[in-house]
Amino acid sequence: MTGVSDASRGQRRAFNSAERVALYLAADGRCSGCGQLLAPGWHGDHMQAWSKGGATDIVNGQALCPNCNLKKGTASMADAFGLREWQQEARERYHGRNGGEAGNFLVVATPGAGKTTFALTIAQDLIDQGTISRLVVVVPTAHLRRQWAEAAHRKGVQLDDTFVNKSGTVGSDYDGVVVTYQAVASSPLLWRKLTSGRALVVFDEIHHAGDGENLTWGQALKDAFELATRRLLLSGTPFRSDAKPIPFVYYENGRAVPGYNYDYGMALADGGVVRPAVFPAMDGESKWRRSGELATTSITLAETDEKTVPPALRAALDWNGEWIPSVLTEAHAALTQARIDTPDAGGLVVASDQSAARAYAAILERITGERPAIAVSDDPEASKIIKAFAESTQQWIIAVQMVAEGVDIPRLAVGVYASRVRTQMFFIQVVGRFVRMRGDEDETTARVFIPSIEPLLSYARDIEKTVDAVLADEEKRVRETQESEGDPDEPPSLIPTIEVIGSSVARHHATIANGEAITTEEKIRAEAVLSAAGSALPRSTTPEAVALILRLGGQAAPAPEQRDPTPTHTTLSDRKKDVRRLIKRKVGKLSVARGVPHSHIHSEMNQRLGNKITDAPLDSLYKRVDLLDGWLKEEE
Repeated sequence: MTGVSDASRGQRRAFNSAERVALYLAADGRCSGCGQLLAPGWHGDHMQAWSKGGATDIVNGQALCPNCNLKKGTASMADAFGLREWQQEARERYHGRNGGEAGNFLVVATPGAGKTTFALTIAQDLIDQGTISRLVVVVPTAHLRRQWAEAAHRKGVQLDDTFVNKSGTVGSDYDGVVVTYQAVASSPLLWRKLTSGRALVVFDEIHHAGDGENLTWGQALKDAFELATRRLLLSGTPFRSDAKPIPFVYYENGRAVPGYNYDYGMALADGGVVRPAVFPAMDGESKWRRSGELATTSITLAETDEKTVPPALRAALDWNGEWIPSVLTEAHAALTQARIDTPDAGGLVVASDQSAARAYAAILERITGERPAIAVSDDPEASKIIKAFAESTQQWIIAVQMVAEGVDIPRLAVGVYASRVRTQMFFIQVVGRFVRMRGDEDETTARVFIPSIEPLLSYARDIEKTVDAVLADEEKRVRETQESEGDPDEPPSLIPTIEVIGSSVARHHATIANGEAITTEEKIRAEAVLSAAGSALPRSTTPEAVALILRLGGQAAPAPEQRDPTPTHTTLSDRKKDVRRLIKRKVGKLSVARGVPHSHIHSEMNQRLGNKITDAPLDSLYKRVDLLDGWLKEEE
């Protein structure tokens, strides 16, 4: 491999050895930026950025020390990649640590934050330095091979996503390959040979290295990639080593220690990255008996314990019962509501197996009149199905676990967690499919329907506490700014063998919001309020929505650990952007409570204040915040 290729321009991305020698001599062995002596690992830099058409030619090249090139990269790479602040910060930390201990660097970043872009940025940096000449990306599923190859191609990097072990060698016109963990484990010595030179290995969702029969994948990865120059490890969630430690990961007290961490709370506070989410928790009665026994067990999901959860959940998720059809009906009503504001909003059902996925599709087809998309791992067309759904306006897609990681469908707004997997990591990965924002104007609050069992309720509460704390912190900053500035117009300077008997219709157990749960009793009260209100409330208002109103505005949850406070803004446009973001968060919260579209709320504010949020002066924006606070208080 001679560098990152760009077939459309017929030129390579990196300077070759002879050109690097010429650049070094032309600079008299000193950095063309700061003048210090060049050390091993110096960068061959394009004066006119390659991403903007700059040629890989010595007349367009200069020798820079890593520090100068990174300073330049803060602007140029942000332009080329659209880097977010965390990506640039993590990039600088990576290079500051020279790729981490023994060339290993772990990044834990919430789903949707942009780990792929970050990894490709690091790869191009290392190519510029001459540190690597080949990129290998290891992924958990075949679907992700194609996704990585497409993302890399958009950055000018050509990765072979069709490579098979029997090929033996990588085509000379590729810059590297994308391969699955399973493929590496089946032939580790081949991959040891392919990466024993100047290679960067990127492990996508590295916690999967602990998978595989008898936990053999981890050892295979060590054998395959211990000779690689650099290893970049990525994960969407923190993880532990409760069995066998994963190679290349540093642990403290059994928990993986990242070189850089960017969690959901940080992303929510930054804005423009993730959405808030609420979790309607659905109760119901499950019936089953164990094989060979006559006695039938009957229990509600909310009353289950560690022993009864597996069979009760299996019974609830059985498509011949009444629970799952009723939950799918509720979820479709929520999606229909969401599509008023966002016409292409989509829904996802995460099923336990292929049989369930197909049965749920038949149920949804009866409910909606439209056949949902089905994506299962054994289907060779699964990747195409997911991609087609992402680009369409189809209402529902049903998938087995394969959709939990790395699948980018930003239009997802409503979900049904119908999987028997109860680990926190999997739950967070699934939720990650729904919280990815589509831009600064996205006001969607994601709704993920879950069975009312532990530990799912605890996982949901943890997420909602983060949402509530971030919103409270955001409002505090906006209020403090308002109070300190005076006139706002002045710019400032394993399941046992059982026989499922059936399940009842699902009934509301709780809605997880603001870290609290709305009880069944409160929902009954909400139904009474809705009945008494009659036509005074919109017909689309559901008992669940009214129940949620009763819990809004409760005690603030403890604030999560945060990074340094947001720097004080010095421009009016920055201040207005902060207040608009707070307004949109509150509108999303009120929309869920009232069961009305965002547009209705904005329209009412426009009529009262005589302007629109897009052109309102700062003092009017503050009035919108006060107005929303009043409406939210009325709903308590």
